[in-house]
Amino acid sequence: MIKAHAKLKAWGNSVGLIIPKETLAREKLNVDDDVIITVKKEHPTVEDAFGMLKNFKIMSHKSTDELLKEIDEELDSRLG
Repeated sequence: MIKAHAKLKAWGNSVGLIIPKETLAREKLNVDDDVIITVKKEHPTVEDAFGMLKNFKIMSHKSTDELLKEIDEELDSRLG
């Protein structure tokens, strides 16, 4: 069994599951293969929120308000 992140997308009146190409290759899966999946909604963790801070420069030219706005936007995009 593998664990991989996937994305749900609207597909007509249904929903399709997008599986990363690397996962398909690793598991030797092809289009039209039958698979069994276990579904669990991903919830962001506190570690995820702090992990995004590693992309900020230590000596940033941005104000605290600008940085907080970016953090809020990133969290909103992750929460959907």
